[in-house]
Amino acid sequence: MNRFEGRIALVTGAASGIGLATCARLASEGAHVLLADRDAQKLPAALAALSGEGHESHVLDVTEEAGWLALARVIGERHGRLDVLVNNAGYGSFAPIADTSLETWRAVMAVNMESIFLSTKILMPLLAASGSGAIVNVSSIRGIIAGVNTGSYSASKGAVRMFTKVTALECAAAGNGVRANSIHPGHTATPLTAEAYADPVIARQLLADVPMGRPGEAEEIADGIAFLASDDARYMTGSELVVDGGKSAQ
Repeated sequence: MNRFEGRIALVTGAASGIGLATCARLASEGAHVLLADRDAQKLPAALAALSGEGHESHVLDVTEEAGWLALARVIGERHGRLDVLVNNAGYGSFAPIADTSLETWRAVMAVNMESIFLSTKILMPLLAASGSGAIVNVSSIRGIIAGVNTGSYSASKGAVRMFTKVTALECAAAGNGVRANSIHPGHTATPLTAEAYADPVIARQLLADVPMGRPGEAEEIADGIAFLASDDARYMTGSELVVDGGKSAQ
């Protein structure tokens, strides 16, 4: 399939995990991919791993407005539009509310939620210039169902879910052709979670309430992201796609 042939796609948190898997999937279907990540050391290898030529990497701290403004200028000058925006960058802190510092709370909100506000606000003119722009915001199953010791994370991911819906409604009202949907992964195997899943005891605890009995793969989440970003989902906006091995069905 070449659903993204000739399209410009930006993915944040692109250097590893779900972000890199998404870049690979979009590139394999013909997209010109812009990889954005704050980890400058990992970006060259991530860029080299993609099929096709001409992809770009950009060092970006998603919490900094100035960085988004600079990236928007580059995209506008080089491409004149943006067809796909995948807000994937994320940060987690897991502790009881009583043990969560204000600094940690704000850090989680900045990466998981404020970054999406910034990207949506700043890049919307470029998405509208596409005529069929698609935003996919990576939330979490914790944006729908809560869990103990997930106060800051669940609050931020729940905010992503509702912000996505507001974005969808505003774009539809404006008639700018931009769609916005959120995806909600459950437990997913990534480099950040590899150590936990390598421990049989921790793995059993994490997967005890997952009917399929295993964590998702980054590529499986990327499949869902690619669907939402593609014309296959052209009548979907303001929706959430849950990819959690059945956890939320219980």
